[in-house]
Parts: sequence; structure tokens; C-alpha cells
Amino acid sequence: MKAIVYAKYGSPDVLQVKEVEKPAPRDDEILIKVRAAEATKTDCELRSFKFQVKWVWLPMRIALGLFKPRKPILGGYLAGEVESVGKAVSRFKVGDQIFGSAKLRLGAYGEYVCLPAGYTLVHKPANLSFEEAAAVPLGGLNALHFMRKAKIQNGEKVLVNGAGGSIGTFAVQIAKAMGAEVTAVDNTVKEEMLRRIGADHFVDYTKKDFTKSGQTYDVIFNMVAKSSYTRCVKALNPKGRYLIGNPRLSDMLRAVLTSKFTDKKVIFAFAGETEQELLDLRGMIEEGKIRSVVDKIYSFEQAAEAHRRVETEQRLGSVVISADDKTRQYASPDSVETA
Repeated sequence: MKAIVYAKYGSPDVLQVKEVEKPAPRDDEILIKVRAAEATKTDCELRSFKFQVKWVWLPMRIALGLFKPRKPILGGYLAGEVESVGKAVSRFKVGDQIFGSAKLRLGAYGEYVCLPAGYTLVHKPANLSFEEAAAVPLGGLNALHFMRKAKIQNGEKVLVNGAGGSIGTFAVQIAKAMGAEVTAVDNTVKEEMLRRIGADHFVDYTKKDFTKSGQTYDVIFNMVAKSSYTRCVKALNPKGRYLIGNPRLSDMLRAVLTSKFTDKKVIFAFAGETEQELLDLRGMIEEGKIRSVVDKIYSFEQAAEAHRRVETEQRLGSVVISADDKTRQYASPDSVETA
């Protein structure tokens, strides 16, 4: 089978398309014909071994390879079709269209991947393409996790910092669906898209620091690792909640103190990415409450270009790699244009 592989850590150019052995499912596994996989910031960090949050470097290096990658095929989030099932599997059958997470097993950058049937995998939303479905699990599961932790009430003011990425676009939509008044913070090129998916207000971080504007919020969801902890907490209303998607060690330590000794709550609990949460997301998508936002679709041969696109932070939503050799530019969440 064909797969995008890398044999050493480095720039996007280390990604190469090669023929590798097609996997075979064990008794409790399913073989998935991958139709699309999201190219994520985590994929880029694993490829380069340069992390926004520095404390994860050593444990990840130990787990995934000190000197070279132990898992040469990246890709943690996918959509595809069940090709075959192990003899102990009953929840899926051949031909099922599914989407979900490969967790740290990775492997979604290949034409086929074997995953345990018990992983976070469910049937694909009927109203999404494979490419659109592949863009859901990472952003959707993490955004749903944090928005539920915030216990958002109707009419509350929610700010999403880093709103134009995979997780941020879902956070904006889920907060809006919960009845919040949503402020999105990101680069000016993303304003139109963010307003289209539900943002009531937009702050261009290149021109204005939202923590110095005098505005306060009931909930701040921060995806930008370098943000000032102190200023973000000060921008909260009394009993406000500060959610940190990429916490530094110092943030985690200070979170305990803030939550214990003030009326504000700081949350950094990592998403469990459960099957029920993915089912809930599917329901919201099929009901038209939320949708995935795909920036551009790349072919296997353009994997390096896809990673560069992710790293520029100019993307409008998610970047997807298609196993069907599709290359498309999504001009907006509502229309697709051939590149």
C-alpha cells in the first residue's frame, strides 16, 4: 500500500510517499481503508519534534523515538471505510463508513490502517464527505470537552483565543449553540470565516490585545500557548472560567492556586476523546448545529505542502490529506472550489 512516511525528524521535506506492507487486523481490530486524514499541528510537532508546550518534549521523545521515529506513519484523525474485521469484532461490518481517532497508534497517513474496534470510532455523519468528516474528531472532541467543562449558560460571554484553527472553529460553534455571545480572536484573514460560523465579535490579535481592551468575559478558552496567564485571568468576570488548551507547567501550577483561592476557575484537563462525545458531535452535525471547516485538501504527494500550510497559521480551519488524490481549496465553509 501507499503511505506518507518519515525516517527522521525535521522539516516537512522529510515526508515521503512510499510503498509499505499492508497491515492485517488482529481478532479485536478492524482494517480501515483511509479516505482522508487531518494534517494537524500535533503531526507537525511530532515530525519536527518542536513543541509549543516544552514540557511534553521528553515524554513524547521517549514514547515515540529518541533518535528517529518509532512510528514512521503519522496521522491521528481519519475517515474511511471498513475493509475487513477481526473475528472478535461485532460493532462494525465491512463497508461501514466511519470516522474517529487513531490515538497515539497513529498511521492514518496510509491507504490502510488497523485499529482496535474499541477505539473512538463511529459511523460517519451522513451529511459530510470523507474529507469533511476527517476534520471533525480532533477539533470537535477537544472543543466539546472544554465547552462542557466550562458549563456555559445562555447569554454568557465567551472568548476563544486562537479561534481559526481546528479546535477553535468548533469551540466557536459549540459555544454559540449553547447560547453564548462569542468573541473570536485570531488573524484578520480569518475574520470573515469566523463570523460566518457564528462569532458575534472579532479581535485581530495583530492589532489589539484582548486582555488590554477593558472587556471582560465569563469564559476564556485559550489555545495560544504563549498567552499571559495573569492577563487572561484578569479579563474574566467574577466566577469566570479560564480554559487552557495548551498549558505550560507554570500554568498548571498556578491554575490550582487560582481555583482554590479566588472565585475564578482555571481548567486544563485534557480531553478524553470518548466514543459518546464523538456520537454527540455526529448528532450535532446531522442536526445542522455545527459543521467542520476545511481550509484545503491535499493529495498524499503534497503532504509536505500540507504541513507547511498548517505551520503558517494562515489556514482557515482544518487541513486535510486525501487518499483519493484530491486537491481542493475550500473557499468558505459553504462552497468548494477546485484548486
